[in-house]
Amino acid sequence: MPHPSLSYPFDGKELLENKKSLRRELLANGEKRIPKRIAVLGGSTTNDFCKMLELFLLDQGIEPTFYQSEYAQFWQDAMFGNPTLDEFHPDVIYIHTSFRNLQNDLPEMDWTEDAVEQSFRDAYGRYETMWKRLREVYRCPILQNNFEFPPYRLLGNRDCWDPHGAVRFVNRMNDAFAAYAAREESFYLCDLQYVSACFGLDRWLDDEVWYLYKYACALEAIPHWAFNVARVVKSLFGRNKKALALDLDNTLWGGVVGDDGVEGIEIGEETATAECFRAFQTYVKKQKSIGVMLTVASKNDLQNALDGLNHPDGVLRPDDFIVIKADWENKDRNLLLTASQMDLGVDSFVFADDNPTERALVAANVPGVAVPKLTDPSSYIRTLDRNGYFEVTVFSADDAKRSEMYRANAERAELAATFGDYTEYLKSLDMRADILPFPEVYLARITQLTNKSNQFNLTTRRYTEEEIRASASDGRHICLYGKLWDRFGDNGVVSVVIGRLEGEELHMELWLMSCRVLKKDMEFAMLDTLVEEAKQKGVRRIVGYYFPTAKNGMVKDLYGRFGFTKRSEDEAGNTVWELSTESYRPQNHVIRVNSNES
Repeated sequence: MPHPSLSYPFDGKELLENKKSLRRELLANGEKRIPKRIAVLGGSTTNDFCKMLELFLLDQGIEPTFYQSEYAQFWQDAMFGNPTLDEFHPDVIYIHTSFRNLQNDLPEMDWTEDAVEQSFRDAYGRYETMWKRLREVYRCPILQNNFEFPPYRLLGNRDCWDPHGAVRFVNRMNDAFAAYAAREESFYLCDLQYVSACFGLDRWLDDEVWYLYKYACALEAIPHWAFNVARVVKSLFGRNKKALALDLDNTLWGGVVGDDGVEGIEIGEETATAECFRAFQTYVKKQKSIGVMLTVASKNDLQNALDGLNHPDGVLRPDDFIVIKADWENKDRNLLLTASQMDLGVDSFVFADDNPTERALVAANVPGVAVPKLTDPSSYIRTLDRNGYFEVTVFSADDAKRSEMYRANAERAELAATFGDYTEYLKSLDMRADILPFPEVYLARITQLTNKSNQFNLTTRRYTEEEIRASASDGRHICLYGKLWDRFGDNGVVSVVIGRLEGEELHMELWLMSCRVLKKDMEFAMLDTLVEEAKQKGVRRIVGYYFPTAKNGMVKDLYGRFGFTKRSEDEAGNTVWELSTESYRPQNHVIRVNSNES
């Protein structure tokens, strides 16, 4: 479970005071974390920022190692080379700049408009030049702040539109940064303007700590800044949540539907409380558009729950939810059953409930689930939103259709129950697949899968988009993606394999598949195509690797089921397998591959 002190709302002053003890506590809890190297190129002092960022990332299952540039040397480190940074081999580069770093570029009142424009172009151009060089040299994701507003407005309200205004200059820079982020892959903005506004600009800008320590913001604001950056980093490395499990009574509406009746619950426009709950339902429904899956975990009679969800003034309807658990079982048990039914880990869930007793029960018995503290209905949206459980860094068409895909899985399960022979059931699905080299259009989704898939993943290697692109184009790898359709719809991109060519051998660096297509024989279709591709490149042996993690036990013997022979196994359970391509016979008999049918 995430540490309660590190979830929104948190006390920045308390975190700064207790950062050492919190770090010890997090490192001692036994959680297995993924190591990541983060280079922080600072436009101001970054020591406490990195300490806070470390806490938030440890809490999200990432163990960071930091490189920090010397004070205000972000430009020099980026542009003129640094052997220490080169040897660090960063997984992510974060450029820690703020309005303080624009001071020398701001227009003077006696400048012509042409001079103002040139200063803007020069200032922006330095950043774009820096980003391009960092990408060329380090080939990793780049995170960049936009800028908070200045501490004063020389021109008053005119400052926001006059060419000489500092507010206008900041807004133009932020727009230019946003345009760059929109067109460039693996470049992400951390919205410092929004974070500082939430914190309060007068509290954010502390000139005393700037003059004393060269911190770009007030000490108490540092955790808020670090938390926002941590949201982006954990999303990049697949630590987002995927599903929102919701209570009903006093969470999605006011009152208890079983006691008050449908006509007695508060939802709609009649009262302030009713408006709160309607706004919350609207916010929750919007989560579906970014791929968040909605479920219900409520102590209720099912019919009462459905009646409440069909309230004419409500926004959510029963078909917005993939699973509805409305009964009198304990909610921790129902959450575990929901996760199993959806083939998701319980750590993929956020549990939203107004009742502190229910929250405590779930937090104690469902490891890894996020349990935000919901108090007043007017703060429900803010609490969920500010925690950044579903932070969007990469967004694909498959994300938008995720709820449809999982709902279709439930329909497949119902159909399966009517068949006595499983192979006949698979044939009845009328499955077809594209299994092809990586196309540009799917690189973002492929990268996302490598960072999110944990269970059906033999090596659990994580990739950046640049690394995926490099593997696909270097001629030394075989890279295949698998996209699956059936009579119920499009499952999207569900499988990725990457193998490295070494003479007559192909060494498998990655083999993963989405758990939503388990037991559909997609893995055999991928293997058949891989072997055929390998033969065409003169490969006689495919060498497979399995590296055990806390979550991928389901594929421990996958290569054995494929027909590989085990070469070796060490004390940690790491295994190496081998398959002869010459003697291989196809094993997929239920999926049509690359049939070019619409």
